[in-house]
Formats: sequence, structure tokens, C-alpha cells
Amino acid sequence: MKRFYLSLLFVSFLFIQLQAQTFTNYTTVDGLLSNNVNCLTVDAADDLWFGTQAGVSHFNGSTWVGYTKDSGLVDNNVEAILIDSNGDLWAGTSFGLTKTDFSTWTTWTSSNGLGSNQVKALAEDASGNIWVGTNLGLSRYDGANWTSWSSADGLPFGGIASITPHSNGKLWLGSALGGVIIFDGTNMTTLKEADGLVSDKIRAVAITAGSYKWVGTADGITVLDWSDTWSKNHTRPFILPQPDTLNPIEDIKIDGLGRIWAGIYVDYLVTEGGISMWDGYNWTQYEVSDGLIGPVVRQLAIDSQDNVWIATSTGVSKLSNVPVGLAPEKAGAALAIWPNPATGRTFVGISREFGTRAGQLRILDLRMQVVKTIDFAAGLDQLEVDLQGLQAGIYFLRMGNQVGRVVVE
Repeated sequence: MKRFYLSLLFVSFLFIQLQAQTFTNYTTVDGLLSNNVNCLTVDAADDLWFGTQAGVSHFNGSTWVGYTKDSGLVDNNVEAILIDSNGDLWAGTSFGLTKTDFSTWTTWTSSNGLGSNQVKALAEDASGNIWVGTNLGLSRYDGANWTSWSSADGLPFGGIASITPHSNGKLWLGSALGGVIIFDGTNMTTLKEADGLVSDKIRAVAITAGSYKWVGTADGITVLDWSDTWSKNHTRPFILPQPDTLNPIEDIKIDGLGRIWAGIYVDYLVTEGGISMWDGYNWTQYEVSDGLIGPVVRQLAIDSQDNVWIATSTGVSKLSNVPVGLAPEKAGAALAIWPNPATGRTFVGISREFGTRAGQLRILDLRMQVVKTIDFAAGLDQLEVDLQGLQAGIYFLRMGNQVGRVVVE
């Protein structure tokens, strides 16, 4: 594991290793149909579903079940996978799309409604519509009928590689070659390099609770704010051996603490890859030397316990027990905060600078916007901080020139 720090508010921190992170790896020896895993998803029961080159593998934490062409799949090489709100499985391949409730199996191709047989992405919106990204564009299934959009309707050439529904009802579509498309079902707005994207080759989009968009591209990550305006770029979340500095992003996911997880894989001068986590302050990367089963990362999924599941070409890894606490790197450099993570309330130690006079504590979100201020009287050596009303995630606490960070659960 490598951790590399960025200057932020001119304060340095280090993590308390409350529990060492743990990698658990799974292969065909454990029950996977194939070690070459293209995609994965987690269902409402925290069961894992893996799309492999030999079919779909289902893992409930103890038992493995496999589904193949003999079961009813249109093809065994599954490249996109979805468990919908009814618990039905959708499996996308290069030869069409199969849906099953595990008693009835239905397949769609370009001959009976699907826009193209080569399925690249799947998503379900809040209304239960199923959206399919293909090499030629976008298709929607409303439960009875198919509607498709292509370059003739305004989509860029190259097809749709990712689909991310927004809570406002719009879709964020990642185009393989033509940037990001914001689609409301009728109108399309395209964002490209001219709008701040680090690349027009989009691999994934993740949207935070505060409506920040993390856009994974072939050259790194672009962050857009709640108004869809460029905020920053992260071009090296994963440090590669020199001279290879490319950071092709394969996937991005957000965990329950608000941390950003990125899967990176490059096969340019050497085969390198792994995953990196952004905690609002720095990137921490995990690779094969830390226990990851292989460098060719394909996709990520996060379960309700914030375990990170990683699909690779050599099997599946589960990363758990990732440290989240922090402490001052040196005396006086940062606020002491306990407990951390916290639920409901936490305590902040007050240094001599503030303990002899009144002061104010400010709480900031990851956008560096103040969400709460707390006044305190002179003479205190610690301050109880009420965290009620704050969404789960990472927050910065600032008291004069001292800064701390708390994870709200």
C-alpha cells in the first residue's frame, strides 16, 4: 500500500492503523466459473454477482452458483451485469442481452428491439426503466417496449461505456470517445475536454450525495461540482513506475463514508494496475504487493459494510478493514478528535492557544463549505461537537490555524 499526500489547508495528517486492511481473494478453486471476471454487482442482500468469460457466478458469502448458456444466457462471456429492483438478473454480452427471474429466461438482440448486440453497460433508473449502453448508442426498456438512440439522435460516435442515473432523474452517460452526455430523456448536453474534462474517453461516472461528479477517463479523473462546472483533475491517483505515468480509470465507486474508489489499469510499457482511495485529503493505493489478486482491474463494487470488491482478469478480491481514523502527525499540527469515526457526537481537544480564551470551531464539507459553526467559552480543554444533521461522510474541522478531520457514520 502506498500513500501520497497533497497540500491541503497546510496541515499534515497520518492514519491510525486501527485495523490493517485485509484482502480476501476468490478464484475458480473457490467457485468462480472463470478467473477472467469482466464485471460485478452487489444486490440488496449483499450477495455478489460476477460476469465472467464463462458465465455468471453468484456468491452469497458461503455458497457459489453458476449460470451459463446451458441455463439460458445468450452467451457465456458476460460484459455487463445488473440485478434490478425486482431481484432479476440482466446479463449483457456481445451477442445480446438476457434477463431472468431464474424461472424464465428472455433474450433480446438487434432483431427484437435492442439497439445493438454488443452490450457495454447496464443501469436501472428510479422508475424501473432498464438502460443499456451499446457500441452504437443507448437503449431503454420500459417493461414492454424498447427505445433506442444513436449518433443520428445526437450521441457521439463510439457508443456508451457507462450509465449513471442521477437523483434528479437525468442520466450521466460515459461515451467511449465523445465525452460525457447528460440526458433527460429528451435533450442531450455534452461535456468534453473544452469544458475541462481531462479526456473525452470516458470509462465511468460516480455522483456524490452533494452532486459532485467524479468522471473517470482514459487519462485520469475530472471532478465536476454540483453545477456541473469543472472543479479539479486527478491525473495520478495511482503512482506507476517511471516513465509510465498514465492513469486510465476503469471504474469509480463511492463508499458509505463518502470515500472515492478508483480502479486503474495500464498496459502500455508494463502491465500495472490496482485501486486507489481518495479520503478528501490524499490518495491511498493498493496493488498486488498488498494482496490484490491481479493488476488487470476491470470493475469495482461496494457492499453495505463498505467492503470493496474488485473484478480482475485473474479472479476477485475483497478489500475490508480499511483504516479511517487519524491523529496529528506532530504536536500542535492538528486537532485531536475522538471518537473517530463518530456517530451523533465527537470530542475535540482544545490546545493552549484556545483553552485560555473563547473561540469558534468550523465544520466544512468536502467542498470546503462551512456547514456548521460552534462557539465555545474560555477555559475549556475539550469541546463536545454535535454531529446530528450531518450526512454520512468526511468533514474537516477548523479551529484557528488548526485542522482535523472526522468521519461521520
